[in-house]
Amino acid sequence: MSILAGAGTLVLVQNMTGVQGTFHTRLMLEYGTRIVAGVTPGRGGQIHLGLPVFDSVGEAKAATGAEATVVFVPPLRAAEAVLEAAAAGLELIVCITEGIPILDMIRVKAALRDSRVRLIGPNTPGLISPGRSKLGIMPGSIHSRGPVGVISRSGTLTYEAVHQLGRFGLGQSTAVGMGGDPVSGLGFTELLTLFAEDGETEAVVLIGEIGGAAEEEAAAILSLGYPKPVVAYVAGETAPPERRMGHAGALVEGGQGTAAAKIAAFVEAGVRVVRNPALIGRAVKDVLG
Repeated sequence: MSILAGAGTLVLVQNMTGVQGTFHTRLMLEYGTRIVAGVTPGRGGQIHLGLPVFDSVGEAKAATGAEATVVFVPPLRAAEAVLEAAAAGLELIVCITEGIPILDMIRVKAALRDSRVRLIGPNTPGLISPGRSKLGIMPGSIHSRGPVGVISRSGTLTYEAVHQLGRFGLGQSTAVGMGGDPVSGLGFTELLTLFAEDGETEAVVLIGEIGGAAEEEAAAILSLGYPKPVVAYVAGETAPPERRMGHAGALVEGGQGTAAAKIAAFVEAGVRVVRNPALIGRAVKDVLG
């Protein structure tokens, strides 16, 4: 099994005809993702990469039965693209776009709050269920199918975790990049719930970073009892306060969101915490026995 997307998931790509959309659509197709169409306003009726292009998500869904979409729309129009996909009835939206204005994302979050839509991102590498489907820009070649779920706020550290797992012969059920923006879609708590319910997942790697309270919220859930072992790593222990480090959401302000506080919360919740990403694979191997 996998969470969110599998081999049969029918996928659209918004702005498929753009440079990034074209490049990554080709890679997703090569991986085996079932992309059925692209959406680019004004390009409806064209064929691109052997796939039909539609002017709107609604038209594309009606014609193809698509269930999910990957968004490569530029920042100032990306929020509208997400809302369009939600209005069309797509239940999984993976928004790769970086730099969407925070107020736009606040509006998106409010609109999706009571809906069935699952949003990954923005500013995410996407998600991959190895050997089945890839929705985003993750390098498929480094992933392999296996029993470990991965949730990460950092794309680069996702790849490091996957590399470490591979050294111990441990593949992934699904790897999900949450995205590094202050306002984003599914968080640790929702994804932990999905992995808890997934029969293939036997352990979870959780990669956090400074800024925000997502890790502390996850620790609160884990402290209540989680059915599978969790290994956590929190990046940014040496980051200076009041300075953004990499991601827009990686910012310690007023003493809130420090790596030390997040690590302490995980330790108190009984989570195995590693202080060096090079130790992730060994730690997972240990907890799986």
